[in-house]
Amino acid sequence: MRLTQLLSDSPRNAILIGLCFLVLLILPWLHLLPETSSFHLSAYWITLIGKIMALAMVALALDLVWGYVGILSLGHGLYFALGGYAFGMYLTRETAGAGIPDFMRFLSWTELPWYWAGTQHFWWAMALVVLVPGLVAFIFGYFAFRSKIKGVYFSIITQAMTYAAAVLFFRNETGFGGNNGFTGFTTLLGYDITAASTRAVLCFTTALALLLSYLGLRYLMSQPYGRVLGAIRDSENRLQYLGYRTLWYKLSAWVLSAVIAGIAGALYVPQVGIINPGEMNPVNSIEMAVWVAAGGRGSLIGAIVGAGAVNVIKTYFTVAYPEFWLLILGGLFVVVTIFLPNGIIGVLDRFKKEKE
Repeated sequence: MRLTQLLSDSPRNAILIGLCFLVLLILPWLHLLPETSSFHLSAYWITLIGKIMALAMVALALDLVWGYVGILSLGHGLYFALGGYAFGMYLTRETAGAGIPDFMRFLSWTELPWYWAGTQHFWWAMALVVLVPGLVAFIFGYFAFRSKIKGVYFSIITQAMTYAAAVLFFRNETGFGGNNGFTGFTTLLGYDITAASTRAVLCFTTALALLLSYLGLRYLMSQPYGRVLGAIRDSENRLQYLGYRTLWYKLSAWVLSAVIAGIAGALYVPQVGIINPGEMNPVNSIEMAVWVAAGGRGSLIGAIVGAGAVNVIKTYFTVAYPEFWLLILGGLFVVVTIFLPNGIIGVLDRFKKEKE
C-alpha cells in the first residue's frame, strides 16, 4: 500500500499530515541548538511536546476500540499507567544502583519483591511494558466479551477496574511506592535523564512511535481485519449470523489497544519524571474519551488532533484557572456531543465539501 494511502485517503490530506509528522520529528533537535538561537526550544517545551505526543498515542489506542469497534473504554488510564510503572521500575532500579530503592528502605524492606526480578535490565523492562498491559487486557477482555457485556455496562466495568487498581497501587505493601509512586529518576541507559541530548532523543522517540502507531493502525484498518471490526461496530449480531467469531476480533483489538497505551505510558514517564497511582484516576480515562470525541472518532488522525488540542487547552487553564478545568472539560464534552458529533475532523471535512 502506498504511503499516501496509509496517511490519508486524499493526497492533499496525506501531504498535510506528512508535513505535520515531519515537524514533530524535527522539533526535538531544536532543543540542542544554542540558547541564543531564535529556533532553540527550552526544556519546558520539549517536555510538553513529548508529553502531549505520548498522550496522543493513548488517544489512538482508544480510537481503535471505540471508533472502529464501538467499544467505549473508560479505563485506558490503567494500561497507560501499567506501561509507565513497568518502565518506571527500570528507571528506579538504575537510580538505586546495586541497592534497593529508597522507598523500600523507608519501609524497612531488605530485599526486592519477586516481581521486581530482572527489572534492572532495559530489554526486560521493555518486554514488561508490552506484556503486562497486554496480559491484563487479555484476561479482562476475554471474560467480558465472552459474557457478552456491552454498552454502558462495559464502560462502567472498565472504570471500576481502573479505580480498583488505583486503590491497590496506593498501598505501600504492594511495592510500587504507594501514593508517591516512582520519581527522582537520574539516568536512562547510563545517560543523564535531564541532559539536553537525552530529552531530545526521548521526544524524538515519542514522535517516531506516534508516527509508527498511526501508520500501523491505518494500514490495519484498511485491511479485511479492519472492515470486520467496523462490521462488529455496526451490527455484531449479523456478523455472527454469517459465521464470524467476533469474540477474537474484539479481543485482539482490545489487547493491541492496551499494548499501544502501555508503550505510551513508558514514553511518558521518563519525560515527566514521575509515575504514581494518580494516572489511574478515572477522570484521566474520561479525559481520554473526550480527546477522541473532540478530534473525531473513527479517523485515527482525529484522535491525535483531539489529544493535542485538549491538552494544550488544559495546559493553559490548569495554570491560569485550575479550579475551572473540570467544568471546562465537562462543557467541552457536552458541546462536542451535541454540536460536533464528528469532532474537529468532521468540521474540517464539512468545510472542505462546502468549499468544493
